[in-house]
Amino acid sequence: MARESFEKRRQRTERIIAGLEMAYPQAHCELDYTNPLELLIATILSAQCTDRQVNIVTADLFKKSPTAAAYAESPLPELEQAIRRIGLYRNKAKNIQAACRALVEKFGGSVPRTMEELTSLGGVGRKTANVVLGNAFHINVGIVVDTHVARLSERLGLSAHSAPEKIEIDLQPLVPQARWTNFSHLLIWHGRRRCAARKPDCPGCEISGLCPLGLKNLQKRD
Repeated sequence: MARESFEKRRQRTERIIAGLEMAYPQAHCELDYTNPLELLIATILSAQCTDRQVNIVTADLFKKSPTAAAYAESPLPELEQAIRRIGLYRNKAKNIQAACRALVEKFGGSVPRTMEELTSLGGVGRKTANVVLGNAFHINVGIVVDTHVARLSERLGLSAHSAPEKIEIDLQPLVPQARWTNFSHLLIWHGRRRCAARKPDCPGCEISGLCPLGLKNLQKRD
């Protein structure tokens, strides 16, 4: 697979998607949210933290702060205390407040629908913007590259890069744009449920025949 042409890699990617869709037909964003603002806040909190932990914190946080203005006007120590169980909570509290102040000042308190506008908010990078655009607005302008997507992209031979922005560039021509958001969900679900970082379950993997690592491990067993 290391020497396969782009067209063969694209065709293999289609088969990977088909296999993962069969394995995870309900794949979706596992952060709890009911509107774009909640998803934005949850995504900022999710950096280097599990979705489960974020969902525990946001269950109360979203009730206390239902609007961007509420975050913008909240005393920073109170916001820090509300998210204290989240890693890097001090920096995340500052980022949330900076982003929400910009939402109030520039966008009337509403979450914008473009990459340029979202990444102009304090503490919001391309990954966070992709999450919000793809899931809250169903706008596919990019592919979310988190640690699972990065790891599986390398293992599956879809990208040889380690930088998220370069991985995203490699993936975009391989995946139909209408499926960019769900493609990330599929890889994330597979990474969490089957293809762990240290001990991938290659024997039980639904797409092992399409994966260089899976084929290698299966050949060792034969």
